[in-house]
Amino acid sequence: MSGCRGLGHVWGGWRRGPGVRAAREAAGFGTEAGHQLRRRGSRKRSGPLGDQPFPGLLQLENLSREGLVDVLRAAVVDQKGKPGELTLFSVLPELSQSLGLRDRELQVVQASGKETSGLVLLSSCPQTASRLQKFFIHSRRAQRPTATYCAVTDGIPASSEGNIQVALKLEHIDGIDLVIPVKSPSRKDLQEGVKRTLSHFHVVARGSGCALVQLQPLTVFPSQLQVHLVLQLCPVLGDHTYSARVGTVLGQRFLLPAESTKPQRQVLDEALLRHLHLTPAQAAQLPLHLHLHCLHLPGMRPREAPMKLLAPLPPYFSRTLQCLGLHQQ
Repeated sequence: MSGCRGLGHVWGGWRRGPGVRAAREAAGFGTEAGHQLRRRGSRKRSGPLGDQPFPGLLQLENLSREGLVDVLRAAVVDQKGKPGELTLFSVLPELSQSLGLRDRELQVVQASGKETSGLVLLSSCPQTASRLQKFFIHSRRAQRPTATYCAVTDGIPASSEGNIQVALKLEHIDGIDLVIPVKSPSRKDLQEGVKRTLSHFHVVARGSGCALVQLQPLTVFPSQLQVHLVLQLCPVLGDHTYSARVGTVLGQRFLLPAESTKPQRQVLDEALLRHLHLTPAQAAQLPLHLHLHCLHLPGMRPREAPMKLLAPLPPYFSRTLQCLGLHQQ
């Protein structure tokens, strides 16, 4: 699989549009630079937060174009083959040069959502990129998961494991693109952009009214995992877009109408804030705790064994797990 690179860099807000919202701890399996970055990040311990509530976050104002290229280069978790505005796409030419690819252009093959941390898969070989894209398409058609996410949820799913199936559509509401569930979609709905979506979930750990959940999407739709967890009445911690759809009365949670519920900063109860050592103002800036942890890929050659890329959790995510007593098994 010549020309393929996996970035274990922990992203927040990479996008085609203006600006990278935040770049988080680089983690490079198989690269000395990555090991050095992990060792440097591991010196920070969990505790009272003070002025830096989310360790590992790099603010955009502190990141130069050259700095972003350095962080991306150090974050390569696997490398096969020869070695305007501040966005991931805008610095791909510099990253290509930095990796010694000369005139070979990098393109994004697979990545998580714009606020989600974790792996970004790049390729400098058009044939490899095409092969991987076909692999992902065929895997989805066969309902074979290729990506595994980790999420911390505000609330605990009623079942320890199961599938979430719902039809979703994208609507432009008050100037914002929002994902809306659709009950019993008609054939016309499906022709006009409504898509049936499916995710598998498994609760790994529970504690302090929260859960560590493993998620495997079997379809692709914007914000699919966030909306699926909201429908389980357990929004992702740091979800400042869809968590407002979960209301509470006398300790009982219920769903508010998606079409008429505007996005707002996530509101956490006092007990959870105490566990997290956060003030309400800090909680309003909480990063989305949804992380693309693992990608399953085919072997480099037809008869070779499949390969697996892993990106470790960012520091703020690991700290949250420690504060909540959520331990991976």
